[in-house]
Amino acid sequence: MSNNKYLPNSVPAFAVQKHVTTTEGESKWVTLTEKDLFEGKNVVIFGLPGAFTPTCSTQQLPGYEEAYQGFRDLGIDDIYCFTVNDTFVTQEWAQSLGIVNVKVIPDGSAEFTVKMNMDVRKDNLGFGLRSWRYAALVESGRISLEFVEEGFGDNIGDDPYIISNPYNVMEAVKQYHIDSTDEDGNEKFVGQPTDEDVSAQLEAERLDALNSDDEVDNEGQHIELDFSETTDVKEKFS
Repeated sequence: MSNNKYLPNSVPAFAVQKHVTTTEGESKWVTLTEKDLFEGKNVVIFGLPGAFTPTCSTQQLPGYEEAYQGFRDLGIDDIYCFTVNDTFVTQEWAQSLGIVNVKVIPDGSAEFTVKMNMDVRKDNLGFGLRSWRYAALVESGRISLEFVEEGFGDNIGDDPYIISNPYNVMEAVKQYHIDSTDEDGNEKFVGQPTDEDVSAQLEAERLDALNSDDEVDNEGQHIELDFSETTDVKEKFS
C-alpha cells in the first residue's frame, strides 16, 4: 500500500492533447491517456512550474535527460515531464535544450496536475495556475514513491529544488529496487508482472489471435493492413 502524503495512490484517468509529426511526415493532433503512457511500464515522472523558466530549464529537465540512462539501468522504461503549457511551447522548449530521451507532456489544461493534487496558484509571478515541483515512481499506474518539494502552497516566493532532483530520485529508486525482492531473493519492481500475470497475458493473446478479424490469405500469411491512427501514435510514444 502507498504511503503517499500528497499524491494519489494511482495515476488518475486523464487525457492530454499533443501535436505530433508522424514518421510519414503527417502533422496532426493526438490524444494521450493514462493507458498510453503508464500501462505496463515502470516510469519516473516529474512536474515543474513551466517551460523556459530558470530552474526548470537550467537544472531539472536537463538533469533528468542527463540521468536518463542511469534510470534505464535500474529498470525504468521511460521518464515523463509534465508541465502546464501547451504542446507548441513544450516542443520548442525541449528542442531548445536538445532533449531527446525525456518525453515532455503538455498538460495545457492542468487536468493531470489538478488530479495529482499538485496544482498551485502562482499569481504572484503572473503565472496563474501551475504545477508544484515534484517527482514520482509509477509502476503500471501505481504511484510507489513520491518526491514532493517542501513548502507546498499558493503564491510561494521560494522555488525549492532538492527532493525532486534526479539524483535524489535515482538513489531512492535504487534502494526501492533492492528492497523489492521476491521470495527467492530476485530483485524486481512491485509493478512487474508475476508468472501468473504473464501466463494470463499469453492466454489472452492466444484467444485474441483465434478471434482476430485480420485478413489472412490462403497460405495463412497476414495481408499487410494499414495501421489505425491510434496504433501508429502508440508505436511512436511507446
